[in-house]
Amino acid sequence: TFKGEPPVKPWLSLSSLAWTNGDPRKVIYPTDSRGQFCGQQGTPNENKPFLFYFNIMKCASPLVLLEFQCPTTQICVEKCPERYLTYLQAYESRLVSIADLHYYWQFCVPGFSDMQKSVPEVLRDGVCPAVLTPSKPLSRRCLPAFRTQKGVVVVGNKTSFDDGRGSKHNVTDLLEGAKKANVVLEARQLAMKVFEDFTVSWYWIIIGLVIAMVVSLIFIVLLRFLAGIMVWVMIVLVILVLGYGIFQCYIEYARLRGEAGSDVSLKDLGFQTDLRVYLHLKQTWLAFMIILCIVEVIIILLLIFLRKRILIAIALIKEASRAIGHIMMSLLFPLVTFFLVCLCIAYWASTAVFLSTSNEAVYKVFNETACDYAGNTCKPETFNTSNVTKVCPDARCLFAFYGGETTYHKYLIIFQFYNVFMFFWLANFTIALGQVTLAGAFASYYWAFKKPDDMPAFPIFSSFGRALRYHTGSLAFGSLILAIVQIIRVLLEYLDHRLKAAENRFAKFLLTCLKCCFWCLEKFIKFLNRNAYIMIAVYGTNFCTSARNAFFLLMRNIIRVAVLDKVTDFLFFLGKLLIVGSVGILAFFFFTQKIKLVQDVAPPLNYYWVPILTVIVGSYLIAHGFFSVYGMCVDTLFLCFLEDLERNDGSTEKPYYMSADLKELMKKTNKGHSDA
Repeated sequence: TFKGEPPVKPWLSLSSLAWTNGDPRKVIYPTDSRGQFCGQQGTPNENKPFLFYFNIMKCASPLVLLEFQCPTTQICVEKCPERYLTYLQAYESRLVSIADLHYYWQFCVPGFSDMQKSVPEVLRDGVCPAVLTPSKPLSRRCLPAFRTQKGVVVVGNKTSFDDGRGSKHNVTDLLEGAKKANVVLEARQLAMKVFEDFTVSWYWIIIGLVIAMVVSLIFIVLLRFLAGIMVWVMIVLVILVLGYGIFQCYIEYARLRGEAGSDVSLKDLGFQTDLRVYLHLKQTWLAFMIILCIVEVIIILLLIFLRKRILIAIALIKEASRAIGHIMMSLLFPLVTFFLVCLCIAYWASTAVFLSTSNEAVYKVFNETACDYAGNTCKPETFNTSNVTKVCPDARCLFAFYGGETTYHKYLIIFQFYNVFMFFWLANFTIALGQVTLAGAFASYYWAFKKPDDMPAFPIFSSFGRALRYHTGSLAFGSLILAIVQIIRVLLEYLDHRLKAAENRFAKFLLTCLKCCFWCLEKFIKFLNRNAYIMIAVYGTNFCTSARNAFFLLMRNIIRVAVLDKVTDFLFFLGKLLIVGSVGILAFFFFTQKIKLVQDVAPPLNYYWVPILTVIVGSYLIAHGFFSVYGMCVDTLFLCFLEDLERNDGSTEKPYYMSADLKELMKKTNKGHSDA
C-alpha cells in the first residue's frame, strides 16, 4: 500500500525558493535600460510609469518592444512627448526661452541638465534623443501616435520629420519601426472593451448565475419526488430547445439572404476581433443550423435505441434521489472540494509566476556600427572601463532581457514541470477526497438494512473523517498515477509546440498517436480511480485491491454498466444541457435587448457575447457541481447494487440490502424479511 499523502514539503521548498528569487514586477512594469522598473512605488521611477525609446525606428516589431530588446536607450518618463522637437531646436531656443530645453530634458537620461554641453557632444554620448515625436502610451510604452488622414498615415499632422541629425524621414519609417503595433493595439482595445462590458454587466451576470443555481436546485429537488416525469420532461424539453435553436438559425439565415455583404465566406473574411461581423454572414448561421441538426438527430436516435432501458435508469435515479434526500448536506459538499481546488490553483499559479520571474537582468552590448562585441553580455558597473569601449567607442551596455547562467536558472523549466506535476497530484488528491467522502456517505445509505434508521447521524462528516484517517495513502497513490499520465500529456504538448516548425512528418504522426493514446489512458484511469474510490469507501481496502475488485466486478456486469450507468450519465448530460440552454437563451434575449419589458434595463455593451458566454460557462459549472453529486450517488449505488446481487441471495443469512423498488424491478425478494 501507498502510505501517507502527496509529498508537499518539496513543493513548499520549491515555492519558497521561487518566492525568494522571483519578482512579479517584471511582468507588470516596463524595464528601462538600467533594469529599473517604470512606475514602481518606492523607487525613483514611482511617478514615471511610461517607457520611452530614444530611437523608435530601431525597433523592428512589438515583440521586440514587449521583450525590451530594442537596441536603443530606454528611460522611464512621466508622460509621452506630445509634439515634434529636435534637441538642436530646443538648444538654440534657449536664448529666447528656456521652456523648450526644460521640456526636452525630461526625455533625457535622469539627472542630465548640462546647458554647457554642445549638441554634438550630447548626441554622441547618447544622453538625450535626437528628436521627439508625438506619442501615445500603449502597454505602458510610448509609441508614435499614428493615424490616417485622407488615406495617408500621419503622426502629429505631418508625413515627414527631421531626425535631429540633419536628415529628413517619412513617418513610414516610424511605422516600420513599430509595424505590428496595430495588432497589439487592436488586442488591447479588444481587452479594454471586454473589460468595460464586464464592468457594466457584472451584476446582471451574477443574477444570471444565481438563476442557474436556483434552477439547478429546483431541478434536483424535483428529481427527488418526480424522477420519472422529470426525466421524460427533460428529454422533451432538450429536443424542443434544440429545435428552437434550429428554427432561429434558419430565420437569421433567411433574413440575410440577398442582403449585401452576407455572401462572404468565413475563409475569405479571416479572423476579426469584432466577432459581431460573423453574425452578418449567411454561412455562420448555416453552420450553426447544421451543427444543431446533427446534435438533434443524434439525441433522437439514442433515445429511440435506449427507450427500453430508460425505465431501469429512472429507477436508479429515483433511488439516488432518495439517498440524496436523506443526505442533503451532500449537495453542499462540492463547495468544499471547489474551495480546496481553488487553493491548489492559486498556490500553483503564484509559484509559476515567481518561478518565471526569478531570472536575473541580462545586459548586452549594443552598437550602431559594426562591432565584434555586439550582442555579447556585459556588466554596466565595469563596462566603461572594459576593453569594449576602446574597440567600439559608440557601444553601450543596455538591459536586454531576464535570464541567467546559474544552475538554478538552467533548471527553471524542470522546476516549472515539477510545479505542474505537484499541482496535478494535489488537485487530483483533493478531488479524490471529495469522491471517496460522497461514496462513503451514499454507501452508508445503501448498506443500511432499515433505511434511514440504520444510517449514521452525520454521514458526510463520518465519511470525511474516515477518509482522512484511513485512506489518504490510497487516495494519494491513485492521484499519483493520474498525475503521471497528465504530466506526460503536458510534455507531449510541449514537444508538439516545439516541433511545429519541423518538417519531420513521421515525428508529428508519432506525437499525434502518443497524444491520442495518453488521452484515452487518462480517461480510463479516471474511470477506474472513481470506482476504486467507491470500493475503498465501502470496504476500506487499499487502492490496488479496490481497483482490481471494482474492475472485475464491472467486467462481470459489463452489459449492466453500459446500459444503466451510461444511460444515467447521458440523462444527466441532458439535464445540464437543458439548464445551460435555458439560462443561455434567457441571457441572449436579455443582453441583446429583445425582451421589451427590460429593454431599458439591459446595459449598453460593446460585445453582447461577453456576458452571455460568461453566464453560459458559469451555468454549466454550477449545474455540473449539482449533477456531479447525483453522478457519484448513482455510481456508488450501482456498484453496491452489483455487490449486493453477487454476495447475497435473499435468504435469512444473506438478505438483499437494495430498496423495495429495486427488488421489485429485479424480481428479487428477501425470505423471512419485510420489504417495507
